[in-house]
Amino acid sequence: MAGPLALRFVSSFPHARQMPATVAEVALVGRSNVGKSSLLNALAHRKQLARTSKTPGATRLLNGFELGAEGSGLWVVDLPGYGYAKASKAEQSRWSSMAAGYLAHREPLRGVLHLIDGEIGPTSLDLQTVEWLDSLDLPVSYVATKADKVRPSRRGARKAELAAKLGTDRGTVHWTSATKGTGIAELRTLVRTLLEA
Repeated sequence: MAGPLALRFVSSFPHARQMPATVAEVALVGRSNVGKSSLLNALAHRKQLARTSKTPGATRLLNGFELGAEGSGLWVVDLPGYGYAKASKAEQSRWSSMAAGYLAHREPLRGVLHLIDGEIGPTSLDLQTVEWLDSLDLPVSYVATKADKVRPSRRGARKAELAAKLGTDRGTVHWTSATKGTGIAELRTLVRTLLEA
């Protein structure tokens, strides 16, 4: 079983150009309230590594977390969530351009974990993001969060539905639950593989 990722928070950045040079990065992308912060905390097995909130839109900057020893240059970057309706249009636009600038131009980026709410399936905004990430030709891994919220009797059908909507094979979607620990060990291995390749 893969042990917790030794992640530590480095800093937050309003623009990718303000980030320091690194060796390799993996980005977390997803809708507001999809559970990015909870997943980060589960990967590191630390409750307070990333700030969680019941209010969507808590992540408003590019948050960098370094794996391993200080100065390793191996980073996990948590991007602002998209689709937070209560933010002003100007604020939503700022978050969007911040994430777009990072994903389109960040040289050390080795892969993207695109988080999808497993309970409700991909939204229209999720599917737009899928298309956009495809256009950037980035290695993307789909992560279905909140697996514990899907009734056992519905899980097989939900996995098939979600994969079909994403246009991928169901076996390529990583199903996780930050609460129950489902799929977390496998995701830790994936993050390590992407960063250390």
